[in-house]
Amino acid sequence: MQTGKIAIVEIKERGQLTIPKRIRDAGHLEEGREVSLIPVGECLVITPRRLPLDEARRRLKALLVSSDANLDDLLLGLREERTQVFHDTYGKARR
Repeated sequence: MQTGKIAIVEIKERGQLTIPKRIRDAGHLEEGREVSLIPVGECLVITPRRLPLDEARRRLKALLVSSDANLDDLLLGLREERTQVFHDTYGKARR
């Protein structure tokens, strides 16, 4: 699956969320398919269940290496994305 735009989804009352169709299609996630949730800091990586955890880790590492990024870059990008989502949702943060 290629990198694309971030999707914002809402967690429903019973903890359910809807993965947008374009992401389901790209990840070959059909109804009833199991996925793994991997906590990474304050984030979750969702991967098809068919990938063993070690394989998911290898793919994440390869993605970081191929993008010439490191874990700090990833965490900074996630922090910036959360700040932007907060700003878009609630307006400018008060300090």
